[in-house]
Amino acid sequence: MEFKSLIKKRQSIRRYSTSKPDWRKIIKAIDAARYVPLAGNIMNFKFILISDEKEIQKLADASQQGFVKDAQYVVAVISDDSKLTQSYDERGEKFARQQSGAAIQNFLIALTDLGLVTCWVGYFDEQDIKHTLKVPADHTVEAIFPIGRPTKVKTSEKRKTDLNNILYFDKWKNKYMEPRSKLTRVAD
Repeated sequence: MEFKSLIKKRQSIRRYSTSKPDWRKIIKAIDAARYVPLAGNIMNFKFILISDEKEIQKLADASQQGFVKDAQYVVAVISDDSKLTQSYDERGEKFARQQSGAAIQNFLIALTDLGLVTCWVGYFDEQDIKHTLKVPADHTVEAIFPIGRPTKVKTSEKRKTDLNNILYFDKWKNKYMEPRSKLTRVAD
């Protein structure tokens, strides 16, 4: 699929087909996460692929989001900031969040390209997730992703904000580029 179409197609989906996705596709999507920029070439994130129904139910309980239990697979993204903070002090924590976010975006785009759907779940009891997945106390649970195949039920497309609402030129709040012209359309 063309890259721009792929980005536009990606959505947060909370309903999944009862047909089980191929776990190898999920592994391919995780593999895409490795190709992100890394501060000092230090990779801080790991992925856990969960397929056990009881464990998935615990993750659904920890997130207080019932749709999580409907997925046949859940992926948890975990980061270890220690090497980054060792190299970059307090900036290492910021770099860890940035790198994890970039890895997650690659993962999400790859899932979409492979015909799978998910929803980024960032609200959860982190201690419960760590306990369930046996994640070390000094690591961070970045997010969990229930993964499934799309249902036949159509999902409504959410309208995205206009580009003019997020873009400034040269300075904060400056909506015009010199010579003074407002962006009206981005070429495809």
